[in-house]
Amino acid sequence: MKRTKVMQEIEAQQLKKDLPVFHVGDTINVHTRIIEGEKERIQTFTGTVIARRGSGLSETLALYRVSYGAGMERVFLLHSPRIAKIEVVKSGKVRKAKLYHLRGATGKAAKIKEQIGGAASRHEEKVPSETAAT
Repeated sequence: MKRTKVMQEIEAQQLKKDLPVFHVGDTINVHTRIIEGEKERIQTFTGTVIARRGSGLSETLALYRVSYGAGMERVFLLHSPRIAKIEVVKSGKVRKAKLYHLRGATGKAAKIKEQIGGAASRHEEKVPSETAAT
């Protein structure tokens, strides 16, 4: 067996299977496990997804938010064991793959329109429809 095949099989075992479907422009909550000494707690970070990068075990997402007048950007490893849960709060309507232009924007320039109606179904799992050939 080739080395890459072995690596792919090991990585496939470590991938998370319960990740929600989200895209760039969506607002999400990331619940992170924080270990302080012997105690463990969950801390949430809410922000707008401005980038998704990589694939497989090394896939990352960058979240951005403005808090107390200062912009904060945080990059998470998507399949990290430190991430307890990811929730989609709001789906955004964007036309770019990377939203780095939001970093310095304030006010109305930093707004992202919300995806409403039929297009919001992009977050739902696609279930193959059965044919009515009976």
